[in-house]
Amino acid sequence: MSEPIGEIKKSTSTHARRVIAYIVLIILSILCLFWFYILLIYSTRSNGEIQKGITFIPSTHFVENFKNLVNSSQPVFQGLRNSLIIACSSALLSTYFSTLTAYAIHVYDFKLKKFIFTFILMIMMVPTQVTVLGFIQLMTKMNLINNFIPLIVPTIAAPVTFYYLKQYMESALPLALIEAARIDGSGEIRTFNTIALPLMKPAIAVQAIFTFVSSWNNYFIPTFILKKEKMKTIPIIIAQLRSSDYLKFDMGQVYMMITLSIFPVIIVYLILSKHIVSGIAMGSVKG
Repeated sequence: MSEPIGEIKKSTSTHARRVIAYIVLIILSILCLFWFYILLIYSTRSNGEIQKGITFIPSTHFVENFKNLVNSSQPVFQGLRNSLIIACSSALLSTYFSTLTAYAIHVYDFKLKKFIFTFILMIMMVPTQVTVLGFIQLMTKMNLINNFIPLIVPTIAAPVTFYYLKQYMESALPLALIEAARIDGSGEIRTFNTIALPLMKPAIAVQAIFTFVSSWNNYFIPTFILKKEKMKTIPIIIAQLRSSDYLKFDMGQVYMMITLSIFPVIIVYLILSKHIVSGIAMGSVKG
């Protein structure tokens, strides 16, 4: 009789922990989604209604705010296109070349391997604000002002992305697998693209999301690089909407612009999240 009682107690304890975990997850989800709900609510209110204070009930000015934003002096759709080009290119190049760098450090043995790894980690400690003046001067001399290249190409060297992928690769990419591919006659580039990359999909998806969001929200560097009206990105447009003249200032337009800017991020997350989930499921099966 003691064994069934013990099993019942164990099952009850497991069930209780699961219920607590679900409750905590639900609370955290509500806290995270609450601010998106508030943003959507504010995008439906007029400037006068927003000034009155907080409310949780939608208003009827969503279409009006959208029309006012489109008819404003800001290049809204051009800004969305520019931000998409920069963010997608940055995410693609950063994750691919960071994975390639991590692969080289993980797979090959050479004299300066430890030094290079440490040097890359040291670069992580250098803030962007310290190097921005020299960077802008260099871009000016190279005639790359009002060009997307200075916002895309430097993302190839991403120490944080490299470090995360390197740590993930140590647990997900056994060296024996690479050696087996070499014995079978596979070239190094083919081995990387057909074996390493597929195994790294969950980590690449996570870093692609982070890189995309970071590039999408980047305001500091683009303000120095992009001067022309048609080159503006979303953060610059939002900042200029907020800094408008008091008589022209419309909070409804600002919230509508922020709402529009969030949808591409959500779409990218939904596209890449399936790789994260599949990677976690694969890891649990292996375990």
